[in-house]
Amino acid sequence: MRLRNVVVGVMLLFFCVAAGAADRKYIVTPRPADFKGLPFSDGVLVGNTLYIAGHIGLDAKTGTPPASAEDEARLAMDAIKQTVDAAGLTMDDVVSVQIFCTDLKLYDTFNSVYKTYFHGDYPARAFVGTDKLLRGGRYEVMGIAVKRAQ
Repeated sequence: MRLRNVVVGVMLLFFCVAAGAADRKYIVTPRPADFKGLPFSDGVLVGNTLYIAGHIGLDAKTGTPPASAEDEARLAMDAIKQTVDAAGLTMDDVVSVQIFCTDLKLYDTFNSVYKTYFHGDYPARAFVGTDKLLRGGRYEVMGIAVKRAQ
């Protein structure tokens, strides 16, 4: 048991060092003017893995969510796709998605939009209810993508 713990610890250390040594590419996509200078990147590409920051569906002109929950879902997914594309990956490379939603009754509305962004198998996913999101959004979407071997 003790040897197993040591082996697991060494493996974890190796993976952490390997991840830290990998080249990183910071992805920043066009943002509303008042988002410039915020302390985050839209995505970080480490090796073949893209970590996608949370995106809310905002109207580019107003910086606020649209009146329609369906339009907001589309804008949030468009922002995810824009980040994935900017990193040189495709939506088919997305392996995990987390959606935070302020009204779980919007589950079906979100799904009707979400499924149009993928072909074939879907990523692993969580749909989580939350009290509030920034800027009065209904949805925030984040995820992980891994570039497929050529």
